[in-house]
Amino acid sequence: MIEKLKNSAKKTENCACMGIDPIFTDLRRIGDFFDGLFASMKKNGLIPSAFKPNLGFFSCMDRPLDGDFGGSRALASVLKLIGDSFPGIPVILDSKRGDIARSSLNYAKEAFEAWNADMVTISPYMGEDSVMPFAFAGKGAYILVRTSNPGGRDLQNLLMKDSSDMLFESVASNVIGYNDKAKNNHSVFGAVLGATNLGELKAAASLFSSHDVPLLIPGVGSQGGSATDVMKCLKEAGYPAPLARINSSSKLTHPWKSEDVPADGISQCLRNIESLLEECRC
Repeated sequence: MIEKLKNSAKKTENCACMGIDPIFTDLRRIGDFFDGLFASMKKNGLIPSAFKPNLGFFSCMDRPLDGDFGGSRALASVLKLIGDSFPGIPVILDSKRGDIARSSLNYAKEAFEAWNADMVTISPYMGEDSVMPFAFAGKGAYILVRTSNPGGRDLQNLLMKDSSDMLFESVASNVIGYNDKAKNNHSVFGAVLGATNLGELKAAASLFSSHDVPLLIPGVGSQGGSATDVMKCLKEAGYPAPLARINSSSKLTHPWKSEDVPADGISQCLRNIESLLEECRC
């Protein structure tokens, strides 16, 4: 997985990640829209080095008791479009799973076997036995460390009782240990660090810089983070940018904030995608 991340960054010359959080309630429009957007991206040579569909945006549209799995079919359609249009580019399934033992293993199978994702996002709150089942050979997982949302500080910045570390710093140290163990299974654990907390991002990136811990960095765009600032932060931390994925979602796929796509909607997306790729050049 480390090689796939490095190779895709080298191939695309960027470390950008395109989040996919569709806002359409008409499921037919999801496939049509992304078919057109991906075709335009490919035509214009605008290829990010990762894609990150958010599972909840799709599965919430299923109605299993009625035998309706339209949301899941829409996700399957988008994943197939990504695979056909951008071969070799990693797919990160953003599902933020995490449970104990066998339950985590089943969530890992959901991500890696059912959806064939390359990586998945997971929560570390339940500890090592909830994390290690995601160490699938050739796959990887990003562990939530310091997230981009304002409420992240409620728990993540709490001071540990027996040290001067904050909780997220303790989690960051654990990630290194989990990742060392995962290497025995040819897997990898990375960390989620928000672009909206640059001081904390820099400190954690410095810690991870010599341990081959991939970073997923959300929060660029509508949440207020800046890709340019993140790239500068990574450089100052001595962190290898090809192992990072700087994510933006709504700004790249629906900057107009409604289900009604304006006449120049695809053009708006392409301009924002081009800007992100340039800012994340590596």
